[in-house]
Amino acid sequence: MKKLGFLSFGHWTPSPQSQTRSAADTLLQSIELAVAAEQLGLDGAYFRVHHFARQLASPFPLLAAVGARTSKIEIGTAVIDMRYENPLYMAEDAGSADLIAGGRLQLGISRGSPEQVIDGWRYFGYQPAEGESDADMGRRHAEVFLDILRGEGFAKPNPQPMFPNPPGLLRLEPHSEGLRERIWWGAGSNATAVWAAKLGMNLQSSTLKNDETGEPFHVQQAAQIRSYRAAWKEAGHSREPRVSVSRSIFALMDDRDRAYFGSERGGEDQIGFIDPRTRAIFGRSYAAEPDVLIEQLRQDEAIAEADTLLLTIPNQLGVDYCAHAIEAILKHVAPALGWR
Repeated sequence: MKKLGFLSFGHWTPSPQSQTRSAADTLLQSIELAVAAEQLGLDGAYFRVHHFARQLASPFPLLAAVGARTSKIEIGTAVIDMRYENPLYMAEDAGSADLIAGGRLQLGISRGSPEQVIDGWRYFGYQPAEGESDADMGRRHAEVFLDILRGEGFAKPNPQPMFPNPPGLLRLEPHSEGLRERIWWGAGSNATAVWAAKLGMNLQSSTLKNDETGEPFHVQQAAQIRSYRAAWKEAGHSREPRVSVSRSIFALMDDRDRAYFGSERGGEDQIGFIDPRTRAIFGRSYAAEPDVLIEQLRQDEAIAEADTLLLTIPNQLGVDYCAHAIEAILKHVAPALGWR
């Protein structure tokens, strides 16, 4: 394991028990947590994107703000649902945010997950082409986005422009060199992981995937990662890929930790359906005293296969508590496992 980051789903609720009671609370605290995480020595700050929900949605203003307030930490998403995206407009936003951050964006994209509303992408003006599923549409948007990020000209210039043009066909601006190699695909199946490898995207695998073999979650996820790496090698890409997995991991250091997460000791994988046809397996959470946690995590095959681990954090408990939870892993768990 080379890098450790946090992953926030960015929830808010008006409940008096929540430290994030509004969208403004969540956005501003997300920035502050990224700053705190960088000070603690964490490698990455990642944010989930959900539409029609009391959660983080439009990622680029947040990513740009975090980029302006930090200097070292990687800033990413896990993931942006490409069914909702105009890939050309997204390329402009991503280029701007990456330049503000000095080339630190790590953008996770995907075909999306179960939604708050039925076919929400239709409200954004998108519709699958004839014979195409919504997942196909998301992958098509992703391929256009990747192509645009190459920075090659494709648009015929106006012969009488308002401002002088460089010679040749025009590309979208601003262009951020190197961003194309920092795009990740959130794969829910082995097949989409292989597809991502062929296109030269890094791999994000979360705590949910299609249940393809009936084996424990971490075993299936490790097999997915190995399939991805084999496909990457076969494709002949010149660089080494990156692979991240996410986990809910809490070191029980004090009574507050035990009150919040003590009930999750001895957690198990869960089986469910993300749509009527797709049986999914949800990975367990980890919560224990550091010495027990270390031994449990040694057995997680997928963590051993990955180079980046994203710690899901309970953002509604506030910046101070989330920083405490991160620090506990960095100080009392990571060194014993040789992470970083």
